[in-house]
Amino acid sequence: MFSIRKSFLTKALALLLPVAATLSPTQAVQAAPTVTVGTVVWIGYAPFYVADALDTYKKYGVKVKLVNFADNSTMPGALQGGSIDSAMLTYDMVIGAAAKGWPLQVVLPIDYSAGGDAIVSKTSIKTIKDMKGMKVAYNPLSPSDFLLAYALQSNGMTEADITPVHMSPESVAGAMASGSVPVGVTYQPSISTIVASGGGKKFHVLFSSRKAPGLITDVLVFKADYLKKHPKEVKAIIQGYLDALDYMDKHPKKAAEYIAKAMGVTPAEALEQLNDVKNPKLSEMMANFEKSDNIASFYTSGKVIGDILLKKGQIKKMPAIPGTLDDSFVKELLAM
Repeated sequence: MFSIRKSFLTKALALLLPVAATLSPTQAVQAAPTVTVGTVVWIGYAPFYVADALDTYKKYGVKVKLVNFADNSTMPGALQGGSIDSAMLTYDMVIGAAAKGWPLQVVLPIDYSAGGDAIVSKTSIKTIKDMKGMKVAYNPLSPSDFLLAYALQSNGMTEADITPVHMSPESVAGAMASGSVPVGVTYQPSISTIVASGGGKKFHVLFSSRKAPGLITDVLVFKADYLKKHPKEVKAIIQGYLDALDYMDKHPKKAAEYIAKAMGVTPAEALEQLNDVKNPKLSEMMANFEKSDNIASFYTSGKVIGDILLKKGQIKKMPAIPGTLDDSFVKELLAM
């Protein structure tokens, strides 16, 4: 019995050795893990588009697959349900998820909207107060909803002072062009599309995130248990992202080509839209995680966001801000 088993093993090994010899040491041990990251088309995510085009993650031993969503408001549920490993969300979405008891945590501030989100209207509408009683198109439970709520609150108004028309951000441009709504809330590149339509004289930006930089912050989010199980992969993704951000600084024109391809715009349009966002560098990122009066601090912007969501009835209680954050990866990279 022993001799038969030994003979079988010898033959099996003889068959397997040539195959193993064709594999690199890394492949023979284990293929690079793939992490799925939910995203939407948004200029603030430009470093991820560059990282994807150049595969800057490869040298850190991880693969990243971007999963495009038509509606960013569906991503928190997809992440919580396990359809994706990670997601690029706005921080108000994280607050909303935390209020439901979902253990989503921010590991990286991606960008601050500084004009990239806006309320766009007919040029005859001059102020937010002029919107009273008018139809306003926007996506509920999204950054557009949040920006609108902030603008209304800043002008002593509430949602009751307008007529909400719910639709996706991408549908706003068509609705305004058709004349069905005089006001819409959306983000780039839809803002530029709307403003340029009608010869550039029909619509204008009425209010934008430029008036509150840091209020709308896009972040990279994982579930808490994923962070505990896969810290190497998470760190690798951030390292690949930072390499892409550095490439954008050193090769802006070439980077714009990659960004344009991912967004379906021209390189010139990509460069122009980058003016509407700020992607913080590693050295600037701890400002988001630390307590301060700066609106960029998650503690400050989180309170403003929470107050608005509470007043709108979108959450029942304000979640604890520390529970939504994991700054350990940024701290580790800063110490390297």
